[in-house]
Formats: sequence, C-alpha cells, structure tokens
Amino acid sequence: MAVLVPAAVLEGVLRPGLPLRGLSILVTVGLVATLLWRRIRPLLTVAVVFGVLGLLLVLTAGAIPQMYTGAYVLILPYALFRWGSGREAVIGSAITAGKAGLSALPSVSRPSDAVVGSAVLLSAMALGAVFRFRAGARMRELDQVTLLERERLARDLHDTVAHHVSAIAIRAQAGLATSASQPDAAGQALRVIEAEASRTLAEMRSIVRVLRRGDPAELAPSPGIAGLERLAGPNRAGPSVDVELCGDFTGVPPSVGAAIYRLVQESVTNARRHARHATRIEIRVAADDALVRLRVSDDGDTGVLRPAGSPGYGLTGMMERARLLGGTCEAGQGPGRGWTVTAVLPRTGTTA
Repeated sequence: MAVLVPAAVLEGVLRPGLPLRGLSILVTVGLVATLLWRRIRPLLTVAVVFGVLGLLLVLTAGAIPQMYTGAYVLILPYALFRWGSGREAVIGSAITAGKAGLSALPSVSRPSDAVVGSAVLLSAMALGAVFRFRAGARMRELDQVTLLERERLARDLHDTVAHHVSAIAIRAQAGLATSASQPDAAGQALRVIEAEASRTLAEMRSIVRVLRRGDPAELAPSPGIAGLERLAGPNRAGPSVDVELCGDFTGVPPSVGAAIYRLVQESVTNARRHARHATRIEIRVAADDALVRLRVSDDGDTGVLRPAGSPGYGLTGMMERARLLGGTCEAGQGPGRGWTVTAVLPRTGTTA
C-alpha cells in the first residue's frame, strides 16, 4: 500500500488525457485496501473489487479508463486460487468472468485487448493454483518426515521402557521362585507384578508394530552417546570426524542418548553430502546437571550450503525429535566456514 497509493495518485495527476480523473484516482486508491484481506478473505476481496469495477463500467458506459496502477487487481485472482477453497475459487471465477465479459463489450474495449486481458487473468489464476499445489505437496512431505521421526522416537522409547519393564518381570519371576518361604501376600503381589509387566510389554509391542506399518522390527538395541566414538576417525569417502565428549553422562536416559546419536548421525550425513571441500567434522557433546548440549560443525564452503530459512526434510526430522523431548535443535551457517548444528536437550528426557 505504501507504494501503490502514491503511484496511483502520481499517475492520476500526471497522466495526460485521463478522463474522469478524480473518479479514477478515487477508485484505484480506495480498492488498494482490499489487498490486506486477500489471504484470509480471497473471495470477498474478489467480489468487492471486480464488483465495483463492473458496476462502474455499467454506470459510466465504459468511460472510466483502466489506470496502469490498477494492474494490482491481478493479485486477487492469484490469491483466490492460492488461498481460497474450491467453492470460493468457483464463485470467484464466475465473478471474474462476469467482469471480463463486461470489459470485452465492443463499446468498452477492442477485441484484441479483451483477449489479452482474459489471458492475463487466466495466467494469474493458473499461477495461484500451481503455487497452492506446490505448497500442499511440501506440507505433505513435511508431515511424512514428522511421522517417520515420531516412529523412530517411538522405537527408542519402546526400547527404553521395555528394558525397565523386563527387569521388573525378571525380579517378579525371581520372587516367585523363592515365595515358598514367604507369606502368601508377597507371592500374590509378585504374580500381579509379573502379569502387569507382561501385559505392558505385549501392548507396547503391538502399538509400535502399528506405528511401524508392518515393517519388521529392528532387534538391535538403539545406539546412544557411547556409540558416538565409533563415528570418529578418518573417512576415505569424506571428511574426518572428531568426537569430543565432556561431562558426566551417567544416568542420562537412553531416550536422550538415542536422540543425541540420531541428531549427530543425521548431521554427519548432511555434512558429507552437502559440505563442499570439507576436511573435518567436529562433534562436541557436553552434559551438566540439567542439560545435554550438542554441536556438530564442519569446515566446508558456505556458498553451497542450504539457507537457514528453508530447512530440508532431514533437518525437519531433527527439529521434531528434539522438540518431542522438550529440547531445541537449530542449524545454520557457522561463524566462519561450514555448517553448524546445535541442539539442547533436557538431561531427564522430559517430553514436550
């Protein structure tokens, strides 16, 4: 609006031979405000703008000219197909077609101008539909990445809880083995513990089986912080990896350890794929009484890195995993060279 309003006024004042000068300026400037609602009320803005323009064509018998600044109305058909519903697009198309039909009358414009104007309107609508489709496809892909990351996290949590529940079941079985010398109440309590633990394991496995969509279960234990050492060392196919662990990791829940490992794994994979001319990847994990902090950086060229404002699907999954555990994950260009990924997770593994 800050540009369109002064431009419309200047055109209305300086353009020679402009009939109905005052009315033209008033209409062009007055309808600029409808652009503010083009996303939230696309059908209403189309109805107001094209309805007013069509009414003026009828009342003035086509005498009101089309100001060059008034080309901003092409944004409205685009917005209609970009943000409007299917029903709104159909109704808005009918309104737009009615206005285009009035503009195509022989008393208003030449046939060639009418054809060009109609083609421009259709192009704006098609462009809005294309961008709507692309945005919808990207959102579906992002949702798929989020879902897959939740499935991986569900497996990690399953492994963690299953470990403790299995220990409960084993203790209950050991108690049953020695219950002959104990009161009957103790034996009954142990039977309840064993039954409840077994039921919990069965239900959890069935839920995770559904989340995995029928894929075969991975029986290997989830890697943790201790597994990061295996990533260190030179690599023939890419930069070398340097791992530094600081602090006491005793008592860090397996869910947090698995999340740290997955974040590092994805960061190293991205660096090897996208960091051009990188020779080294540094991994630093530090733990204190409350938080576990992660930093992965490389020394690649910054000119080929992905912009921070447009995260890829791998980065989206990393951010989702950190958020579900109550932490944060960020990625962007480093202060010097390369790409840096930082993450902060609660030591207790509190979920969001």
